[in-house]
This record gives sequence, structure tokens and C-alpha cells, in this order.
Amino acid sequence: MTSSTPLVVSVPSTQLADDLGDLPDGVEVVVWDMKSPAPRERFDMVVPPYMSMDNVIESLSSVEVGFVQGQSIGYDNIEGRLPEGMVFANASSVHETATSELAVTLALAAQRRIPDFVRAQDRGDWTGGSAAGLADARVTLLGFGGVGRAIAARLKPFEVELRAVASHGRLQDDVEVFPLGKLDEVLAETDILIASLPGGDATRHVIDDHALSALPDGALVVNVGRGPLIDTDALVDHVRRGRIRAALDVTDPEPLPADHPLWSLDGVLIAPHVGGATDAMRPRIARLVRRQIERLHRGEEPLNVVIGG
Repeated sequence: MTSSTPLVVSVPSTQLADDLGDLPDGVEVVVWDMKSPAPRERFDMVVPPYMSMDNVIESLSSVEVGFVQGQSIGYDNIEGRLPEGMVFANASSVHETATSELAVTLALAAQRRIPDFVRAQDRGDWTGGSAAGLADARVTLLGFGGVGRAIAARLKPFEVELRAVASHGRLQDDVEVFPLGKLDEVLAETDILIASLPGGDATRHVIDDHALSALPDGALVVNVGRGPLIDTDALVDHVRRGRIRAALDVTDPEPLPADHPLWSLDGVLIAPHVGGATDAMRPRIARLVRRQIERLHRGEEPLNVVIGG
């Protein structure tokens, strides 16, 4: 890319534009929230807003775009909807650490009865009693991509018995990974199931009534992947019967309606899809976007391409 042919990049906010800092000569950064008309007829790279696909597909269809850089790891809400020929990259490397932090937080909070203690504090009630804890718990990670591996690294110091289930069996990072065909067998020996699989048709309701029934009584299901990984009606049934507990950062539907039973059932902890929402995101997304711009400027292929390319 030469200075006579500027590389045009749109970002959704002035904050991200400022965070990019100094860029190579010949790079033009414009702010486009994708709600207002496009400020250019073509872009070499577009960064849509975080966690909002409103107007994005329509806006992308109205201009010439070479490459789209998402701000999330997941891309099931855009797969199959991009204009033909467009290349899309996810934000791998940005959210794994924060999401794994929350996965461990949810598991710890549920195992150590933190929601019970918070409610007791609101009442001024000194309520004690024992809790399950993490030590010696049989933990299964459903999904062993970047987030799953980050969760594993953070769980190991808690002295858990750790296994994983993924698309194919292997030994990776000293964790035995079983193929999906052995899911029932693994679930039967699982105290805590932590799901971090991506969304989409291939993973929809992978945790259904059959899978939940395979778990022992009292098992905890943690979901930091996508809401539709779990059959919500089946989960409500198992929780209501006292069979299963749940700690969820993602739900189906999402947002969870105010009158949904998951809000009030005993044994359920809800976080409002905040897995990646920490102070680490802002500098990390800026670092990734800047790296992609520099690669495009040098004529190199972008990183993390998951659609097209």
C-alpha cells in the first residue's frame, strides 16, 4: 500500500480511534458508528461496534468493504449474513483472559455459596454452613479452544480433576481431551461442567435434557460460551427439581426477560454477558486493530480470519 493509495479504516468510536495511536503513513482512520450514513464509499477495513449487530449487515451492504474486524470471539451472529466475498476476522487474543476469569469466578461463587451469603448480608443475617468448593472437584471443560485453554490454566492451581471434551480427542496442555462422542461418559463423572464452545447450528443444545440427565445430582453447569449451547427449558426443569445448579454469563433468550424463571430459581447465578467486559479489553482491542492495520499496510493477510479469505 503506497501513500498515493491510502488504506481507509473505519472504527466505531473516537475512543478507539485515539487508542490506535500513531499509525503508518498512508493510513486514514475515520469514525463510523454504522448507524449513520457511511462517510466513504469504500473501506479497506471496517471495525463494527462491540456486542451490537444492529444495522451492521445493512451498513456493510451499502459500501465496498475489503475486510471486517469484529470485536468479539464469537461470530455466529454474522456467519452466513455477510455480503458475498467479504472477509471477517474475530477478536481472538482479546477476550480469552477476561472470559476465563469470569468462568472461574462463576464456578467459585456457586461452589462457595457466595450468592447465598450476599442475600444473607442484605438481611443482616449471619448465615454459615459448609460449601462444595473447587478442590478435588471433577471439572469438565466443554470446548478447548482459546477460552477453554485459558480456563484450564487458571483452574489447575485449585487442585481440581480436569478434563475436556472437544471436536476430537487429544492430550493438550497436559489436559486429556475427549471427543464429543464420549460426552455422556465424561458427564457421568463430572461435578462442574464449564462450556465455552462457540455458537451456531453445530453446537446448538449440545447441553440438552439427555446431557443434563447424564450429570450427577448437584452438578454445576457454567456457560461462558453462547446461550443456545444449553436447552434452556431442559435446564429450568433440572434446576427446578434440584438436580442441577447453573452459573451463566450467557442465556437463551438474551437478554433474559424479567419474568424468566432462571432469575428466581434457587441454585442459579446469572451474569449479563460480561465475560469480556473488563478494563483489559480496551487496550487489547486497540492492539489487535493496530496489528491488523499494519499487516494490511504491508500487504500481508490479516490474522484471525474465520469467514472468507
